[in-house]
Amino acid sequence: MNPQRETKAINELGKTPQELLIALAGNPNSGKTTFFNQLTGAHQHVGNWPGVTVERKEGTVDILGVRFRIVDLPGIYSLSAYSQEEMIARDFLISGGVDVVVNVVDAANLERNLYLTMQLLELGVPLVIALNMIDEAEKRGQHIDTAKMSRLLGVPVVPTQARAGIGTDRVLAEALELVRQPRKSRPHATRYHPTIEAEITRLEKTLRTAADCPLPSRWLIVKSLEGDEDALNRLAVWAEDGEAARASIESTRRHLETHLGESLETVIADSRYGFIEGLLREVVRFKKAREAITITDRIDAVVLHPWLGIPIFLALVLLTFELTFGLGGLVSGAIEEAVSTLAAHLRAVLPDTPLRSLLLEGVIPGVGGVVVFLPNICILFAAISFLESSGYMARAAFLMDRLMHAMGLHGKSFIPMLMGFGCNVPAIMATRTLESFEDRVLTIMVLPLMSCSARLPIYILFTGVFFGRRAALVIFSLYALGIILAVLSGKLLRRVFFAETSSAFVMELPPYRLPTLKGTALDVWERAWIFLSKAGTVILAASVVVWALGSLPWGVPFGSEQSLAGKLGKLLEPLVAPLGLDWRAAVALLFGIAAKEIVVSTLGILYSAPSHAAERLSTADAVARSFTPLTAYAFMAVSLIYVPCAATIAAIKRETNSWKWTAFTVCYTVCLAYVVGLVIYQVGRVLGVG
Repeated sequence: MNPQRETKAINELGKTPQELLIALAGNPNSGKTTFFNQLTGAHQHVGNWPGVTVERKEGTVDILGVRFRIVDLPGIYSLSAYSQEEMIARDFLISGGVDVVVNVVDAANLERNLYLTMQLLELGVPLVIALNMIDEAEKRGQHIDTAKMSRLLGVPVVPTQARAGIGTDRVLAEALELVRQPRKSRPHATRYHPTIEAEITRLEKTLRTAADCPLPSRWLIVKSLEGDEDALNRLAVWAEDGEAARASIESTRRHLETHLGESLETVIADSRYGFIEGLLREVVRFKKAREAITITDRIDAVVLHPWLGIPIFLALVLLTFELTFGLGGLVSGAIEEAVSTLAAHLRAVLPDTPLRSLLLEGVIPGVGGVVVFLPNICILFAAISFLESSGYMARAAFLMDRLMHAMGLHGKSFIPMLMGFGCNVPAIMATRTLESFEDRVLTIMVLPLMSCSARLPIYILFTGVFFGRRAALVIFSLYALGIILAVLSGKLLRRVFFAETSSAFVMELPPYRLPTLKGTALDVWERAWIFLSKAGTVILAASVVVWALGSLPWGVPFGSEQSLAGKLGKLLEPLVAPLGLDWRAAVALLFGIAAKEIVVSTLGILYSAPSHAAERLSTADAVARSFTPLTAYAFMAVSLIYVPCAATIAAIKRETNSWKWTAFTVCYTVCLAYVVGLVIYQVGRVLGVG
């Protein structure tokens, strides 16, 4: 990548002398996000990094007479450009716009966490180490001499407890001091094998970089010798002779690997860990013998038990499910009643005009539908936030990883898929727990195949009319059909789109922690606001479109053949006829794109509308006259598979940040639904079923 063409995102932040840009960097589960939430509170906003789906959190805090603008970078283990998260974090750190990097380190897991620290020291950025969760280290009998650690590394080291807000202000004070009085000496970075150091020194002299090169030449050389292609490209850009620089790096790399007898990347990594080991011997003392079995070990012995682990996990998921759609349903019912009362009042007081129709058949149902979802969203994400912050969610993914990999998915995909049986929207939003972009997209593409609660009224209507005592079995078969199609689709889509990627990763099991009320509340508020402001507006717009199609031209009965919806239905009828369906079923499916609940109400309007009959038929009676058991099952299968509702489409667009993936999901579900419906109807006819 040419550094001169890098994103200008940081420069666009508009810093002033009274404002500092702080980047939070650290491993996943180091408490970095808790640190961020503790500092910024409600003064934060969330979006996506430009052009990618990785979440970007940014917030502000005014303290010490300065406004600190804080960016929470994705959790990473190193500065190697292997994953999307690592590339984003590294590009942000080396772009030159960051005043100070705060490296949040888990004090109870120093050896693993300090590997990233070593690379930040090599990068030479202004650095403050926040030694987080120092209380947990002390509980394990560890005493960390932070003053000595600071001297040995050449950077400030501050003990913190982010959950309790202890030490966070001091970290910002140290960052401010670094800006006001920059240290003259460079941080103490790793020194490598003498042969490697000699070659690095030689390369620094021969591969002179431009005076305005924004990166240390030593860092570029070391990363290039490690095999980092991005660093090598940068070195070639800034060196006096780019091609000579490439050739020299490759030659030196081969020479060193021959001399040392192993991969240069391995040797460099071992040197960093060797530095870390020596550092820990100097600064860590054990006040008492470490417990052979920690509390985390005791809990894991139960929740990760070969036989008990999955039942416990399923019980917790069912509890989450029950809270989300049980307790949430109580609140939703009250909200729905309030919306109905408002609609009844407006129906009584407003004159019969197009505006009245728009409000009562478009705006209020649209907005009401969004508001009704809100309690479920809040409860779901409160539960997810609790499980994640406590450390249990990583265990759940660990338990289900093997099964999900057999489907071409990731272990963490299991949670969103289960949530999809309640509502696809929060399930798609829950895919943010997946680190990999490929796994996130793949999970999102199969989630619409999970039978959400909005489809249940369709199933209940048709099974009640046609299948009697077998209704429960038929409904179960539809849920099973969705799962089977998700399995097959996952394997196929993985092979077609992500064949060269691997969803395997090292599963990290963080220690158990009690989540904070503040952190959970912030997570819930953030997700609720996203749902209301993004998906809600799309539902409203779709509802208005449905109203317009069913009402125009003015004066025709809503949803009749003379309306735009009726005319559109007649155009679609040749397409659905091979499935045994007529134009009314096509219009119901079309309206169901706004919300699947609309399918039942549309069927009631279209099929029970009086033609030659003296009275309107009930929806069940009208459906009984217009469908057969075979066409009813085909219709339910199509309703299960075809285009997700408008809110789900909006959630897919938001979470993938791509119209391409959104359009593909819509198109492939339509095609899959058509094929499945066609097979069911045509095979059923041949067999004489229904």
